[in-house]
Formats: sequence, structure tokens, C-alpha cells
Amino acid sequence: MKSENETTAGAISIAPVRYALCVEYAGFAYHGWQVQKANGVPSVQETVEKALSQVANEPIDVICAGRTDAGVNGTYQIIHFDTTARRDERAWVLGTNTYLPDDIAIQWARRVGGDFHARFSARERRYRYLIRSAPVKPALLARGVTWTHRELDLARMNAAAKYLVGEHDFTSYRAIGCQAKSPIREVRVLQVYRAGELIVIDVQANAFLHHMVRNIAGVLMKVGAGEAEPEWAQDVLRARDRRKGGITAPPYGLYFVDVRYPEQFDLPASPLGPYFLAGAD
Repeated sequence: MKSENETTAGAISIAPVRYALCVEYAGFAYHGWQVQKANGVPSVQETVEKALSQVANEPIDVICAGRTDAGVNGTYQIIHFDTTARRDERAWVLGTNTYLPDDIAIQWARRVGGDFHARFSARERRYRYLIRSAPVKPALLARGVTWTHRELDLARMNAAAKYLVGEHDFTSYRAIGCQAKSPIREVRVLQVYRAGELIVIDVQANAFLHHMVRNIAGVLMKVGAGEAEPEWAQDVLRARDRRKGGITAPPYGLYFVDVRYPEQFDLPASPLGPYFLAGAD
């Protein structure tokens, strides 16, 4: 009987193994996570795959936990890939980082079983949307937070947020071009709080639709500025019409910060990002 690594011709083949990695990236220089069809249009995925392929000495294709839009950041993007290359976890981290630009970094790597899937094994995802409410725009975090000159009332924003918690049809809160088969999503946590000089919209859900967090942020900011009542968030939800939802908030303040998987996979827990919000858990 031949082993699983032996071909019918008697040659030895190496069975592929699966690795999970955590990727952190600043998204402002990229047209989103996903590889773009147009040549010369940079994406985070393509950049990571090229670096991994250098370390593996073979082509690498990755699957991610959640695609992010152009300009959106990630502090805990989980990916997986299969490879016949045999490298230790340290080599996948340090080796890959040597081929990556300064705005992308691998945080850790773990060998996982073939039953792990970065997207389909995920049970919950978490985003943070960061707002600087001040009369003058910030310079140092110009592409790291969203700035508004309007003064925002957090009590009003939290009152509006309560209408969006639970399982709902989020048609009004997704992009018109969203390709998800169903608009039903379960928002498990949605809260607004201050962290130093920043306002944080913190949202956890089983999954998200295209532009869903940015559209939620747009509604909450309008309510916080006193331009709509908190009940308007529910009116928008019930309308099931994206045209009723107002402006989509900019991408710069959005961070993909966490993914929850079943305990059986035993993946490392990373501190909730971004790093300058340390302690705001």
C-alpha cells in the first residue's frame, strides 16, 4: 500500500499543510483587501501573497476572514493558505515581513488542521470606527481617523445604536452594489464611547455587509450632530432602502480588529487595535 505522499509512479510528493496568519495593515495606500482585476492597482491581498510566495518558493493564494474596502485598516485580519513548503512559524512571520512594505505586517503564524477556514470557521467579527470631533482637522492621523467639525452627542448616538442591535434586514445599511445573497445580519454589540480625544463606534456581528459599518457610522454621526433624532436609525432600518440611509462615512477611521473562532482552533488572541487605543476594550 502506498503512503499518502507517494505517487503511483513511485515518486514522493509532499502533502500540503495549512497555516493561519494574522495580518495588520494600514489601508489608505490600497484599493481594499481583494486582488483587483486591473493591472497596477494595489491590494493588500496581492501584496501579502507575493511576500508569502517568496518565503514558500511557490505560488501562495490566501483566504481572508473578511474583505475590507479601499482605505480601510486591519489589525486582526486572519488568513489561511495551503502549501507544501515546510517553514517554522517564526520563519513565516519574520521571513514574510522582510518582503512586505512598512504598512503591512504579519503578527503571528500557526499551523492548523485542514478543517480550519479563515472565512467559514469565523463565528463573529468586530470593527472599530474612530472619529475625531474637533474644530480643526488632525494632521498626524489624517488617514487614521475620520474628522468632523461637528460636536457629537454620544448619548444620542448610543440611543440610536440600540435600534440596530439584534438580527435585522440591513438592506438600508449596505452598499447598493453589495453582492451578499442575504441582507440579514445579527449585530451583537454596538456601542459608542470616548477613548482619549477620539470617539469610538465599536460593533460586533456574526458577519457584515458591504459598507455596513460605514453606513451605520454615517447614521450615528448625523444623529450625534443633532441633525436627526435617534429613532431615525430605526426608520432607516425599516425602510429597507439604501437611499434612505444618508451619507456613507469615510473609510479612513475604520479598523477590522477581531475575529472569533471556535476554541478548538486555539488561535492567539491579539490585543484589540489599533495600538493607540490600548486599554479601550
